[in-house]
Amino acid sequence: MTKRLIEEWLPIADLSEESVRERRSMTALPPIYYLHVWWARRPLVASRAAVLASLLPADSDRAKFKHLLGIHGDPVAARRKIDAARRKGERFEGKAYSYPRAFTYNLSAADRDWISKEQQKLGLTEVSVLDPTAGGGSVPLETLRLGFHVYSNDLNPVAVLVQKATYEWPAKYGSQLLEEYKRLTDEFLKRREERLLPYFPDEPNSNAIPTNFLWARTITCPYCGGVIPLSPNWKLAPDGTGVRLVPQLGQGIHTAGRICHFEIVHQEKDQSPGTVKGGTATCPYPDCGRVIEGSEIKDQAQAGKMGDQLFAVIYKERLLTPTKTGKLKEKWERGYRAPQPTDDVTAQVAEALAMKLPEWEALDMVPTEPIPDDINDDRPIQYGMPLWRDLFSPRQLLCHGTSVEVFRELLAEEEAKGDLPDVTRAAFGYLALSIDTLLNYGSRSCRWDITTSRVRAMFDRHDFAFVWSYAEMAPLIVGLGYDWAFEKTATCVEELLELIQPAGSLPLFQDKGAAATPEITITCGSADDLSHLADASVDAVVMDPPYYDNVMYAELSDFFYVWLKRTAGYLYPALFTRQLTDKDNEAVANPAKYKGQPKPKERAAQDYQERMAAIFAECRRVLKADGIMTLMFTHKATGAWDALTKGLIEAGFVITASWPINTEAEGSLHIKDKSAANSTIFLVCRPRPAQAKDEIRYWEDLEPLVGQAVRQRIQEFQAAGIRGVDLYLSCFGPALEIFSRHWPIQRGQPRSDAPDPYGVTPEDALEAARREVKRWKLAQLTNAQRLHELDPLSEWFVLAWDAFQAPQFPYDEALRLARVVGLDLDRQVMGVLGEKKSSQVLLWDSATRAAKGALGSPDGRRGMIDAIHHAAYVGRTQTLDAARELLRANDLEKEPKFLAALEAVLEVLPPSRTYTGYDPVHAALPAANDFEALENLRRLAFQQQIDEPKQLELWQLQ
Repeated sequence: MTKRLIEEWLPIADLSEESVRERRSMTALPPIYYLHVWWARRPLVASRAAVLASLLPADSDRAKFKHLLGIHGDPVAARRKIDAARRKGERFEGKAYSYPRAFTYNLSAADRDWISKEQQKLGLTEVSVLDPTAGGGSVPLETLRLGFHVYSNDLNPVAVLVQKATYEWPAKYGSQLLEEYKRLTDEFLKRREERLLPYFPDEPNSNAIPTNFLWARTITCPYCGGVIPLSPNWKLAPDGTGVRLVPQLGQGIHTAGRICHFEIVHQEKDQSPGTVKGGTATCPYPDCGRVIEGSEIKDQAQAGKMGDQLFAVIYKERLLTPTKTGKLKEKWERGYRAPQPTDDVTAQVAEALAMKLPEWEALDMVPTEPIPDDINDDRPIQYGMPLWRDLFSPRQLLCHGTSVEVFRELLAEEEAKGDLPDVTRAAFGYLALSIDTLLNYGSRSCRWDITTSRVRAMFDRHDFAFVWSYAEMAPLIVGLGYDWAFEKTATCVEELLELIQPAGSLPLFQDKGAAATPEITITCGSADDLSHLADASVDAVVMDPPYYDNVMYAELSDFFYVWLKRTAGYLYPALFTRQLTDKDNEAVANPAKYKGQPKPKERAAQDYQERMAAIFAECRRVLKADGIMTLMFTHKATGAWDALTKGLIEAGFVITASWPINTEAEGSLHIKDKSAANSTIFLVCRPRPAQAKDEIRYWEDLEPLVGQAVRQRIQEFQAAGIRGVDLYLSCFGPALEIFSRHWPIQRGQPRSDAPDPYGVTPEDALEAARREVKRWKLAQLTNAQRLHELDPLSEWFVLAWDAFQAPQFPYDEALRLARVVGLDLDRQVMGVLGEKKSSQVLLWDSATRAAKGALGSPDGRRGMIDAIHHAAYVGRTQTLDAARELLRANDLEKEPKFLAALEAVLEVLPPSRTYTGYDPVHAALPAANDFEALENLRRLAFQQQIDEPKQLELWQLQ
């Protein structure tokens, strides 16, 4: 079996930087991100690397491989230039990168010939790649662009439709597709104008156009009867523009007319305080001012008594300003105004809906489906929105219902001409996806972003966030609303065509020297049943499996599904046969499936493992004997890795290589508020060779091999730019390689604290990897010549800051770290170094510990972190001399254990502005104040014993 390139090498640093670069600019993202919401997509350059490296021999030219990825320069060096300028507080001038983003590179005929010749060394011809859980379609898109046959599958119909639009339709229909789409949208826009115009009044100023309407959800105060507009704050813009409430008292408590009017103010001090915080409301009427509990708010909402009140209108005014030559130059300036009586079209909207809804319901044009009671995120139900259509205000519902009505009219007219051409069917598919864009930006969960002055989409997060005040986009203004959504889709189609069928080329892949046009097969079903594929028929499986419990794809996609089946369902009916998407067969750890049963999370984890094992078993069936499977997986929790690895082993795979690639949201030079895993781990798998059934390995023999594998790779990973929590994650791969290669495994000596005393799980290998990373990191963070280990409490504090680089991180990960250093997290750490808040741990700085009486003894008898925090607190609140005297009084000035701990702490705390020129983010400021006090103390008293922190080298001004 010939080794593949991905089993020997990947350009981790270059690929990481280019993956992050691909996502860095919101104005230069690949079109796949703009087409339609999907909640997890791998960068295109990472997807191409995974596919291509899985199908090239290990001795392939590495420089040529990077060229084929589109990496035509040194992205790491370019990023260093940008970071150096940023550290100086400067903007980088010129182009740091000497080449376009890698994903934009289209292979030439010569490139394809080279790939073909390399694959002939492996005996590969007519190469096919399967992605059984393809989601948003990054892997199949790049498979197609490489010229390989595509087999793609997903259980979710929304994902399948998005995939068709992403690569199948552009590949099949070319530029004719865009022409047909524009023809349909032109007609659509004419008809929606006629039907919706009466419900969006013009601006009072004839030189202005309305762009957004800001609404607050309302309840009635149970104590005074006043209508309370609910908003956590009344900010409109970062310059201090906001809203002041003007409560009208009527004739007193519980009389008519108790309602708030609004004024626009231009200084923050003039804004009214928020009326809701933490789910609890405060009545704004001065003769009441009572607090309304969250339970009362939910009761009113569920009784249908929560309303909406317009509190601000955002507009743009056309101004003409003279230029130096005396000509007039047009300029549009944003403005804010309070609502006027003419803005209130509530009665007209209600009348229109009363007339339209019965017809729409009879013709199945608007959703009537309830939101399931067993949904994980049931906030819509809690706040009085039991149906999917309740997520929209009456005017929004009128707009979306009208969209479906016009869509169906146009479709009926096209079908009346005869058989609907496939290209026209696909163009209607894009029209359906464009309507989805308006749904995403036109619901009661869309908020006004005061920083960017725009509406934030409902799914800028992966949940059904309930917002107290929401923003509505003006849908009929030229260039906004429908115009914007349709033009965005048109741009996506144009850019997808350029990626798949570059300008100037012949039909797909038919230029000179290229192979035949790749086949595209997209199916919708459970990935554990790929019956359309024969045994041993696929050369490679490349997949981005579901992320355990991170994203409930089916639950989220129901928001779109209930509308799509009323539009796209008339084009592709086989995709939209169910009332809602399939939750029962979805491979996620979904505790809602076991609501009311014992241990729902554990049952959900077991279900995920079994489903992934079944999917992997089916992948092994269709994979050729010398085939390869590459997984891309992101998750911080070892439970997710444990379940995934068990599934792989049960399906008969062995992990042969692993690579960490930074693919997620870009890490900043500033410390983040919360920890985040930025890395995707590529796991390379092969079918396990046959072995004797009774050949058992013992964990006691393998554990040292796990440590050795981690030590061999960790320095390579760090040198490639893998940091923080990602460094721990990166070493899961090497540990799991050893584990899977030697399965089955059992203990030689029983463990008394486990249900199965002799049992061994992948999590044992992950814990061994953590311990090895811990040893390696502590050796880096302290002077190797000092040879004094840190005490467990100080060790945990140092490793927590080093791993998570934030004062807040998941409790489960804090627990695993405590186990590594031998501490009881709840008894020995919580209430001492931090506190648990929900599922997170919040680390305390020295001042917080002092205020809570948690500092312990200044002599460090419990842990040297106590002595260090005492010194930091005294240095911050008194003087450095007083802090030095404190240490002297406790005989710590020359204590090696104290010096080792201080050295380590200075390497992990976020540096202050004094030493970097930057303020850390707000949540890290207290810890940065500790750093400043301790570094000043080091310079005063310990310069001979402790060197300047290595981390400051990054911040040295040049």
